[in-house]
Amino acid sequence: MRKLKLQVQMSIDGFISGPNGEMDWLVFDWSEDVKKYVEEITKPVDTILLGRNLATGFIPHWAAVAEDAKNPEQDAGIIYSETHKIVFSKTLSKSEWKNTTVENGNLVEKITEIKQSAGGDIIVYGGATFVSNLIKEGLVDELHLFINPSILGQGMPIFNTIDTVQKLQPICCKHFECGVILTVYKSY
Repeated sequence: MRKLKLQVQMSIDGFISGPNGEMDWLVFDWSEDVKKYVEEITKPVDTILLGRNLATGFIPHWAAVAEDAKNPEQDAGIIYSETHKIVFSKTLSKSEWKNTTVENGNLVEKITEIKQSAGGDIIVYGGATFVSNLIKEGLVDELHLFINPSILGQGMPIFNTIDTVQKLQPICCKHFECGVILTVYKSY
């Protein structure tokens, strides 16, 4: 079975963005050790899952980066642009983006079907409601939580809809040079 990984940046107090989607609190100047880690966990990935809200920014951003030979992140942009993406949406009926399909069906059934199909790992980046639903349904196999040195006090959480205890197995904890701390957990 394919592994579904969550990679998300969050504040110390557990928010993935400010209350209005603000991202100005994130560490954007990643150190080389973070970049190397992200490259390693992304290598076996051949499918990216996104909620509609995140897709509208994520896909065009990385497509533009891929086209910009002067952008130091061009290699990452090419990888993200060329990797197959599935956008889960209740409002979109078809994709306007390259290498992207839209899924409107039952979340649990579709993710289970994707995980049982042939292929590499699957990664999800967000958005908040989409990720929260995946966690609530027990569909995420690994959580890669990049804790930024910021406290927001309020914002968009991803654990607020959990209604039963989910025990996780800690895999590792790393401190990166840029101040971000990574905690990785695996589902039992």
